[in-house]
Amino acid sequence: MPFPDFILSFPGIEVPFPEDVVHTSAIRSDAGLVAFFSFKKDMILPMHSHGAQWGSVLEGEIEFTIGGVTRTYGPGDSYMIPAGVEHGAKIKAGTRAIDVFEEPDRYRLKPR
Repeated sequence: MPFPDFILSFPGIEVPFPEDVVHTSAIRSDAGLVAFFSFKKDMILPMHSHGAQWGSVLEGEIEFTIGGVTRTYGPGDSYMIPAGVEHGAKIKAGTRAIDVFEEPDRYRLKPR
């Protein structure tokens, strides 16, 4: 099931991937950032690190490498990435996920 229209109308975030690869919507507070991701094409997320991140796969599949350990996550699976831990992923087209970042300014919001 796709995200409802009211979520899709939230501001997007500035990610280093084009809109035809991933659609983003987000809610930001002083305490953190919640991002809704819909992946339209397969993509590789290069290894990187930042503050803590928690996420959950709603649909599709993400093969995450977190701190040198690789695991595949599917619908209903959640993952935790501690602050400063290097991670990257292979994400399949059709995947939808929600990620929560401890850094409110992890990504800049962009209006719709």
